[in-house]
Amino acid sequence: MQERGISIWFFIGLSLLVNGGLITGSGVWEVLHPPANPVVLFDLHASIWWGAILFVGGIFYCARFAPRRKT
Repeated sequence: MQERGISIWFFIGLSLLVNGGLITGSGVWEVLHPPANPVVLFDLHASIWWGAILFVGGIFYCARFAPRRKT
């Protein structure tokens, strides 16, 4: 009977999920409360897009490499 550990990719997925949520949240905050001196490409809202990409990637990795219970 072999016991398998939890895949490192699951933890990478958790990291992507958390970081993506934080980056997206900060991007939404910036949209709702714009800075006094916005950067040149502020209208593209890169933090929202990048955070969403990380979040979706984290969901993929967490679902794909989630530890499963065997019955």
